[in-house]
Amino acid sequence: MKVLILSCNTGEGHNMAGKAMKEALEMVGHEAVMLDYMKLSSVRTSKAVGGAYINVAKYTPHFFYLLYKAGLKISSAKRKSPVYYTNSLMAKYLKKYLEENNFDVILMPHIFPAETITYMKREKIINQKTIAISTDYTCIPFWEETECDAYIIPHERMMDEYIKRGIPKDKLYPLGIPVRQDFLMKENMKKAKKDLNLNIDKPMYLIMSGSMGFGKIQLFTFELNKQCKNGEQIVVICGNNQNLKRVLEKEFKNQSNVYIIGYTDRISIYMDAADVVYTKPGGLTSTEVIVKNRPLVHTSPIPGCETKNMEFFMEKGMSLHSKKISEQIEQGKTLLYNDKIREKILENQRENAKKSAAKDIIKLMNTLINKENN
Repeated sequence: MKVLILSCNTGEGHNMAGKAMKEALEMVGHEAVMLDYMKLSSVRTSKAVGGAYINVAKYTPHFFYLLYKAGLKISSAKRKSPVYYTNSLMAKYLKKYLEENNFDVILMPHIFPAETITYMKREKIINQKTIAISTDYTCIPFWEETECDAYIIPHERMMDEYIKRGIPKDKLYPLGIPVRQDFLMKENMKKAKKDLNLNIDKPMYLIMSGSMGFGKIQLFTFELNKQCKNGEQIVVICGNNQNLKRVLEKEFKNQSNVYIIGYTDRISIYMDAADVVYTKPGGLTSTEVIVKNRPLVHTSPIPGCETKNMEFFMEKGMSLHSKKISEQIEQGKTLLYNDKIREKILENQRENAKKSAAKDIIKLMNTLINKENN
């Protein structure tokens, strides 16, 4: 089986889900190619689309939320949105690529290529099986105007929401969000701390701000550090935000218990070493945390789908959250020192985490192809 994975450079969660699928496919002998599909037009197009999305979400989150709400109002299975028509412009580039490269399945962990694929299916210029993967715990605007052969959603709890929005029930598969293989493995906490040159006998708080470094991380770290009276360690992962990294390094240069990390491919082992994880409620990162089964406090979300992610995790008892930084810090301390509450959170995570998501999606691909051949 040869699979094309199409993502888009608007945050790393979609890309990580795509990479997880590429890794899982190749492990069992399938061929997988992953593309930022906007680059089929040009690198400039990819940077422009990704940059615009990131900047709006990062610097004007309330405006981002207004756009999200507007999307919910105009989104409909009965008509096509400006988002659909904009993405349809990518069809000529994708058509050329598919003519030059043969694939059995097209997998999309992002809605933009799903919009393009929908246009191509309506114009009868595509014949591959198409599968969409939702990386948020809600039905974001415009999924209902797409026409894929299957939709992978994070949890059965979302079934009714997707159906009400117009997606046929027989196309919905609550298989979960796929994560990379290293998140499916668990290292002993003390060994993980030793590997990271941390004190194995002191608790460690892990603060994650997303790939682009969202949130009031400087203030949060300062307030958390004030509460660390017994040698607790703080690791801050800033993602690609080099400015945030420089600011934090300057702020905490004399604090031996605070470690400032930029972009890293060792998130898995940092989670293994963490006694408590603080992160904004991105769908992919939150999924990685519960698959790792780590005590989780959600910090402030980017308004919109992340708010829905957070609400789902709290509803299922898999994380704690408060709007106030001071209360978020107290919740982390609760998870560190209150065994009963911590174990309940971890138990709920184990009940809801879908660790076999990638394998189950591959099985679905095979099923769809076999049905086509028969």
